[in-house]
Amino acid sequence: MSHLVDHISSSARVLPSLDGEYLGIARASGPWLFGEDGRRYVDTAMGYGGSILGHAHPAVVEASVAAVRNGSLPAFRHAGEERAAAALVEHMRPLDKVIFTSSGSEAVHLACRIARTVTGRARVAKMAAGFDGWLDEIAFGNVGTAEADFADGARPGNEKTTLLRFNDFEDVERLFAEQDDIAAIIYEPMLANAACLMPAPGYLEHVQQVARRHGALLIADEVLMGFRLHAGLTSHLFELDPDIATVGKAIGSGIPVAGVVGKAAVMDDFHAAKGLRGGTYAGNPLACAAVEATMAQLDSEDYAALEATGAALRRHIGAAFAEQGIAVSTSGYGPVFSLWFAAEAPRDYAQAHRLADGARATALHLAVRRHGALIMPSPYGRLYTTFVHDAEAMGVLSDAFTAAAEALAAEGLAAA
Repeated sequence: MSHLVDHISSSARVLPSLDGEYLGIARASGPWLFGEDGRRYVDTAMGYGGSILGHAHPAVVEASVAAVRNGSLPAFRHAGEERAAAALVEHMRPLDKVIFTSSGSEAVHLACRIARTVTGRARVAKMAAGFDGWLDEIAFGNVGTAEADFADGARPGNEKTTLLRFNDFEDVERLFAEQDDIAAIIYEPMLANAACLMPAPGYLEHVQQVARRHGALLIADEVLMGFRLHAGLTSHLFELDPDIATVGKAIGSGIPVAGVVGKAAVMDDFHAAKGLRGGTYAGNPLACAAVEATMAQLDSEDYAALEATGAALRRHIGAAFAEQGIAVSTSGYGPVFSLWFAAEAPRDYAQAHRLADGARATALHLAVRRHGALIMPSPYGRLYTTFVHDAEAMGVLSDAFTAAAEALAAEGLAAA
């Protein structure tokens, strides 16, 4: 009997059984996971994007262990918090004020509170089917919910959140014609949890322009995409100018830490209004040591090589399935992408919702797992490559997808 609900604390981490056996992880190192079954697996979930430097990176481990030995929860101000904030800000100016949190969901919740406090407006607009955390207000309209796929003329919302249709230029204009209480629009550089739906050319720039015109703030939710394409925000790489950004996952490379980073004027106004913020573990020495170590390490990493590794895997997957007569496509950026059983990846959530196939996603997960690789078993899942996915790991991963394509073809699971 398990004392955990459904044997695990987060439902996203549940894996299906293979040959009647459930997989448990004993340890992790670099790009590898080592199962309780004694097998080694190439990991493509990588802590859902958190372990960008690989599992148990020596520099992060050393810094974290030193912080624990020095006292991991002094409660009061400590020098490491400012050092971590300075290291983070150095990579994302003009956002130069930081509030640390313990999780990305908390960071988004706080970012929305900042926007509401500073503007005096009630609601935040989010992209339908986007995942901006699991807390009640912002979880509204998440992928798979009835309200995420709404029609023209409808505007699902609640007291604090309203929905925008991703990649619909006119819907952004309609939002402000319909509602005058929008404090901010929160966006991701792509809808990652909807299987990496990419923004149409000019769409995010349009969102920014309309928000500015109507006095709403712009929140970049980069908990997932921050530091993925370069050592900073993806938004800044694409010349967007958010007022606030949420970051997490990669900033601590496997240690639980997240934060809100904002322009000084916005953050100072929030402070002056005595906006509520807190958290026993926010900015603790362990988390801050991991941030400081990760920022230093990322400055020396080869992002061009990381992009190339992901792109090569995407090409291999496409070729392996094409050889078996199965049309697949991928969507996303080089080091983080999703796989679709269709000749073309969807352009919006309505298309994605029609294409999502849980049975095929599970079959693919089991097929690659049988050959020493782990991928998310969801039709909305993602694959991550990292700086430690070396030739050996990529070889195992490529072979696993080749074998999986053969297995799915033999099972008659060709794409429609």
